Amino acid sequence: MRKRARVIYNPTSGREILKQKMVDILDVFEQAGYETSAYATTAAKDSAKNEARRAAEEGFELIVAAGGDGTINEVVNGIAPLKKRPKMAIIPAGTTNDYARALHIPREDPVEAAKMVFKKQTIHMDIGQAGDNYFINIAAGGLLTELTYDVPSDLKTVFGYLAYLVKGAELLPRIKPIQMDLKYDGGEFKGKASMFFLALTNSVGGFEQIVPDASLDDGKFTLIIVKTSNLVEILHLASKVLNGGKHVDDPRIIYKKVRKVTAKPVNDRMQINLDGEYGGDAPMTFVDLKQHIEIFANTDEIPDRAYTDEIDRIREAEKNFVKGVDKLPDKE
Repeated sequence: MRKRARVIYNPTSGREILKQKMVDILDVFEQAGYETSAYATTAAKDSAKNEARRAAEEGFELIVAAGGDGTINEVVNGIAPLKKRPKMAIIPAGTTNDYARALHIPREDPVEAAKMVFKKQTIHMDIGQAGDNYFINIAAGGLLTELTYDVPSDLKTVFGYLAYLVKGAELLPRIKPIQMDLKYDGGEFKGKASMFFLALTNSVGGFEQIVPDASLDDGKFTLIIVKTSNLVEILHLASKVLNGGKHVDDPRIIYKKVRKVTAKPVNDRMQINLDGEYGGDAPMTFVDLKQHIEIFANTDEIPDRAYTDEIDRIREAEKNFVKGVDKLPDKE
C-alpha cells in the first residue's frame, strides 16, 4: 500500500500564504510517494494536537506541521505520548520560526520547505517533557519570559519579530529577580534570578548564538540561568550573545548541559513558558526525551557537531584514519 501523509496547517499563519500554496504543497508530497491530504486547524483548543494524534493512531506514516512554532508544538504534543510515532516534516509560516531555523529548512517559501522531503534527510530529534506537556525548543521561567505572553497575536502577524523587540524594550525596566530553587544533574541553584530557560536547539527567539554549542539529539538540554536583573547588565549580556556567544562564561550566567531539571518557586509565583506559550506554574520537572521523533531536516546545512549521527560518522572516520596511519610502514 502507498504511504500516507497528513498536512496539518494553520490557515491564518504567514498572512494566509499556506492556503494559497496548499495545492502545490500537497503535490510535492504526492511526488515523494505519499497519498497526501490536508487538515486546516480551527480556533478550537488542541485542534492540531488532536488531529495529529488521530492521524498517527490511524497509521499515517508522515505528519507535516505547517504553520508557526505553536502549530509544530501542538503536532508534537499529539504524537509524542504514542509508542509508535510517525515521521514529521516542517513547513514554517510563523513569526520567528525557530525550529525551522535550527533544522535549516527554507523559511521564505513553503513549497521549497516541503521539498525537503525529496532529500530524504532526517534527524531523530530530542524533545522536552514538562509534566503532561511537551516542547520542541524552549522551556523557561521567570519574569523575563512574560514577554511572549504580552505580544498580541495580531501584532505578531503584522510586524513579526519587531513586535517582540518593541515589547521587550517596554518590559525590561520592570524586570526583577525572583527566588528560585532549580535542581539539575549533579547540581542545584538556590537564589535570585531574572529567568532560567532550557533550550533544545541553537535558535531561541530568532537568535542563533544564545546556545552556540547546541546539539539536537544528544539527550541533554542547555540550561541557562540569568542571575542579574539589572537593565544595563542584561543589555550587556545581550551584546555578548550577539558577539559570538561570549556570554556562556560570564559570571552572571549559569550555563550547563543537563538531562533533567526540577524548578520550584520560593516565594513568588513562577509561570512556565513552553515554546512561547503559558505552560502552567512551577513546581515542574523537565526531562529531555532523547531522539524521540524523526523529523526531515536539511542536514547538509546543519553543523556536523550539532547532531550525533554526524558525530558518529566523524568518529568512525577518525578511527579509520588512525588505523590507516598505524598500518603505514615505519620510516627508516
